[in-house]
Formats: sequence, structure tokens, C-alpha cells
Amino acid sequence: MARLVMKFGGTSVANIERIRNVARHVKREVDAGHQVAVVVSAMAGKTNELVGWCREAAALHDAREYDAVVASGEQVTAGLLAIVLQDMGIWARSWQGWQIPILTDGAHGAARIIGVDGSRIIQHFEERNEVAVVTGFQGIHQPTNRITTLGRGGSDTSAVALAAAIHADRCDIYTDVDGVYTTDPRIVPQARRLDRVSFEEMLEMASLGAKVLQVRSVELAMTHNVKTFVRSSFDDPADPKPGTLICDEEDIVEQQIVTGIAFSKDEAQITLRRVADKPGVAAAIFVPLAEANINVDMIIQVVSDDTTTTDITFTVPAADYERARTILEKAREEIGFATLQGATDVVKVSAIGVGMRSHAGVAARAFKALAEKGINIRAITTSEIKFSVLIDAAYTELAVRTLHSLYGLDKA
Repeated sequence: MARLVMKFGGTSVANIERIRNVARHVKREVDAGHQVAVVVSAMAGKTNELVGWCREAAALHDAREYDAVVASGEQVTAGLLAIVLQDMGIWARSWQGWQIPILTDGAHGAARIIGVDGSRIIQHFEERNEVAVVTGFQGIHQPTNRITTLGRGGSDTSAVALAAAIHADRCDIYTDVDGVYTTDPRIVPQARRLDRVSFEEMLEMASLGAKVLQVRSVELAMTHNVKTFVRSSFDDPADPKPGTLICDEEDIVEQQIVTGIAFSKDEAQITLRRVADKPGVAAAIFVPLAEANINVDMIIQVVSDDTTTTDITFTVPAADYERARTILEKAREEIGFATLQGATDVVKVSAIGVGMRSHAGVAARAFKALAEKGINIRAITTSEIKFSVLIDAAYTELAVRTLHSLYGLDKA
């Protein structure tokens, strides 16, 4: 007997028939003798609808009441799934985040989990063999006793945090794909499903554009060593595919040099020309951006021939591009730049793999291959297990296919 957490996203619970399909997946695990907690998202499209209602009610609305409204989507799904399970003869009950409780900080709309008390769910496992159907995406800020929500993708985080709290043997994240692929199959038809991916690789993939899992959920899984499977809810519940296991690097016997290629279109480039090359200039640029919660990624500094000025190029999320420009223009006198140039038609393409640690020249091969395809690299950033290049958006598919083939990811 094992203890499992099963998480189902919005497309998996989009209507009653799909909820019945989810229930059949749950029944399979219950019939196998496992103790099961299920974490559910709102039905597909419902959260967007609720957000729209809040904005229609008032352009500037109370974030606490916003959370009270948008958290209701998961409550509906949890109740419906519990009803369907009960109709199948399975003892089940729904739990809202505050009933467990899932404790968070007070950052409404983007709260972070600070603790989960899984004791009551474990008690119900032991005494009643009851399936717990838990609302994802939400918790409670105990000092104010207010409902909070965790931001987009927060149900993944809820599931992993709950798995850690109840000491689950594994956490199965069910979605509309049957695992983690070497890259987006819509761009590279030869992309392959990976049997296993390390926590570190998945964290990089998630942060660099792969949409399979939310970044925070992978961080929690790595911190608490929660073995996590990505599986498809659209598989036959009686004969599901194994999916992809996300686990500790030590649990992967054979490592490839490069595991996957990710890309992010949510990028914008900013270049400050002829900035005075003196101490304090970098702080004058990046501190105001940090204070505005604008994340800066790639940074390149090029000193001019006279060594008195420099050009600084960096990237920010596309959604923050105009805000970043406004902040920098206001600080023009303090920074002392001559001109500000920007571009939003750029894409970040990344190669990820723990095998890079022990192999030299991995990135150099990519630079050569991209050059041979006529793809200009605007910026480069590297870490121990990944490198990223910023290129013109028009070359996205060509770059992804080139790198996918270069590192042999097309081959079974």
C-alpha cells in the first residue's frame, strides 16, 4: 500500500464527463489499496471568468476580496469530484485550503505556502480509508484569517506541498500531455517523452519556458525530495501510460549531455547606449528595476574604445517592458545614458542537461550550428547545467530544431 497525491488541472476537470474520467483514475488507485489525496484546479476557463468579473466590478479592487472570488472555482470542482466518487461507492470528502489548513503568507493573488498540516487528512486515511479531495491554488493567511491564492499554476504547488506534508510516496501531476518532452512536439514532431528528469533539469525547463509544471512546485519537490510524475488524465484509466518521473539526479542511471530544449517568447531586450563606465552605474540601473519587482535575466556589458563609456544590454519579461522603459527614462540623469533602445521581437532558446557539468564545448557546438543556419545571437547566459541564447523571434523554430537535432534528441 502506498500513499499518493493525484493532481488534476483545469482541462482534466473541464466538465462533468471529464470529472467522471478523473474519478475513474482515482478509483484505480483506491482499488489497488492506496491511500489517496486528490488536488483539483478550477474547471478550464472558470478562473479567467472569475477574474473578469472582479475587473468588471471595479478596475481597482480589494485583493483580499479578489482571492475570495477566484478561489471559488476550485471549491466547485472539489465538491463535484467528491459527489462523483461517492456515487461510485468510494468514501470521499472535499477539503478547502483553509480546512486542512494550508498556511500562506499575506501576498494576496501571489501567496507562498509557509506550512501545511496534513495530520487531519492522515487521520481520515487511517480511520475511514477516505479519499481527500482538496482545492488547489489556495490557502489561508492565519493572522488575518483570509483566503489567499497562489497565482497561476498554484495547484501544482498545492499538490507537491500536500504530498510533502502527508509523507506521500509520490505525487502524480495529471495534465493534458503524457509527460515531459525533449522539446515542444508542436515545433519538433520528433520530440520524445522522457522517462526521467532530474529536479534541477525540470526546474530549469520550467523557468525557461516549458509549461508542464509551475516553477515553485518543482522547487518544493526538490527541497522535500517528493518523487513527482507528470501523466495524462486522457489516458485510459484502466491502462495509463507511465509518464515522466521527476526525481533526484542520483535516481537516474544514465544521463544525456543535453536533456531538453526550451524556449520562451516572453522576453524583451533593452540596451542603454554610452553609459558612463564608473562605479555605481549598474546599481543605478538595476536597483530601481528590482524595487519594481521586474526580473532581469541576461546582462551584457561592452566597454567602448575610449574606455569611458559602456553599452549595457539586458532582458526583462515582455509584460514588464514598457514599465522598465519608464523607470529607466525617469532615472536617465542619474544613470547618464545617451539613448535607450528596445526590442520585443526576441526569443530565448535554452539547452538544459546535467551532463553539461562533465562535458566541455557543449555551448560552443550550439553557437557554431546556429551560425551555420544564419541565426544571429543577441545575448548569451550560462549556468552549470544550461545555456541560453537570445535570438530574433523569426528564427525560433529553426533554432529549436537545429539544437534538438545537434544533441541527438531526435533519436530514440
